[in-house]
Amino acid sequence: MAKFKIKKGDLVEVITGDDKGKKAKILQVLPKTSQVIVEGCKVAKKAVKPTDKNPKGGFVDKEMPIHISNVKKAEG
Repeated sequence: MAKFKIKKGDLVEVITGDDKGKKAKILQVLPKTSQVIVEGCKVAKKAVKPTDKNPKGGFVDKEMPIHISNVKKAEG
């Protein structure tokens, strides 16, 4: 597994893709796939089955992973 300079809770800037220029916090680092989950970036709608917690089911907005090369540490 690779070691990264970015860790959970760091403020990063997205440098490519649909969310280019956004500054947000890292929610999770996935070292096996070299990806990170950034708060509010690459949001997708996921279908959710009804459960005891969510009896209606429906759709949930969920952040999807971004490759670590597409983010950089933000200054400040």
